[in-house]
Amino acid sequence: MTDENKVILYETDGAIARITLNRPEKRNALNDALIAGLKDALKHAKADAAVRAIVITGAGSDFCSGADLASLQKISGASVADNVEDARSLMELFILIRQVTVPVVAAVRGRALAGGCGLASACDIVLASATARFGYPEVKIGFVPAMVMAILRTNISEKRAFELLTRGAEISAEEARDFGLVNQVFNEDNFEGEVTAYARGFEKASRSAVALTKTLLYQTDGMPFGDALETGVDVNVIARLTEDCQKGIAQFLKKE
Repeated sequence: MTDENKVILYETDGAIARITLNRPEKRNALNDALIAGLKDALKHAKADAAVRAIVITGAGSDFCSGADLASLQKISGASVADNVEDARSLMELFILIRQVTVPVVAAVRGRALAGGCGLASACDIVLASATARFGYPEVKIGFVPAMVMAILRTNISEKRAFELLTRGAEISAEEARDFGLVNQVFNEDNFEGEVTAYARGFEKASRSAVALTKTLLYQTDGMPFGDALETGVDVNVIARLTEDCQKGIAQFLKKE
């Protein structure tokens, strides 16, 4: 899976799975093969019980520049049915990122634009180099970043989302952090090391507890307060019965 000719590279470093978008000559632009490969890599990581976190990054100088020219040309001449199928493929990727039970981290260096910015936004955590740039320029060509809207509305304020989506301007990593789009900004010089250290932090947490937390966080999105609390009761009980929790309580009591 580390063949340089592949559009997706996959490797593990201890408990960290690293997925690399590998089209540097195209600024890692999205196409059918890359999206399919990314789905396969996420499923592979999801099935590996040793993996505690997944890092998605881009080869070369950019994270992802959005759809490539061939994909745009395909859209312009496609039928309604073909366009629906194409859009649903990206939707399935966004849903899969939520369904993977371990944290999915976007490590953004360079530009994350259009669908590339959508991919980063869909991840659980976004880490950016100080020189990274983010943006949704779709409106400049009459397109709508439609599916990512569901993600942005829960990530950032409505007014910030409106500004990003309708002006089509690029923003810096610092601005993206201020917006709430980015979790952490690291220096360019030691970006890879900082990302690895951050991801390794999940090795110290219970895999089952993180999985239950991630599922509950997204499951309760949009729920009425009472329903969210009821769902929390169910997950609370499930967590108490896990092996990790039983061991954790036993160790804590032993220390006391």
